[in-house]
Amino acid sequence: MAAIAGTPRWISAVLAMPGLLLLARTALVSAFLVGGIQKLADFPAAVAEQAHFGLQPAWLWAVAAIVVELGGSALVIAGRCVWLGAGGLGVLTAVSMLVANNFWALDGHDRFMATNAFFEHLGLIAGLVLIAILSLRKQNT
Repeated sequence: MAAIAGTPRWISAVLAMPGLLLLARTALVSAFLVGGIQKLADFPAAVAEQAHFGLQPAWLWAVAAIVVELGGSALVIAGRCVWLGAGGLGVLTAVSMLVANNFWALDGHDRFMATNAFFEHLGLIAGLVLIAILSLRKQNT
């Protein structure tokens, strides 16, 4: 990684460390990995979660969530078809934001918590977009 004007040399050295990008990609999708594994390990609970949010047929939404969470994470971590993995995870996150974090329909503390969760998820989607952009730029160099 070439040093960018104005970036301290030690920062450039840290950002160029071998394995840092892999570690960052893994950390970015870690919530999806954990969620997918938990849903797979307790499928009835995964179905109940989807039903709780009104998604029907709940079993199909649970299967879709598991496939996207685990498959998308694997693609992002492996650095293969990152656009597909990150895109799937981003869409899943957007759906969950609208279904589970409907802050506009809540009041008081519940509204505060849901608003925070909504915008945290929006930031996660931005991170997924950035990793897809980085992957595309890396391919084109």
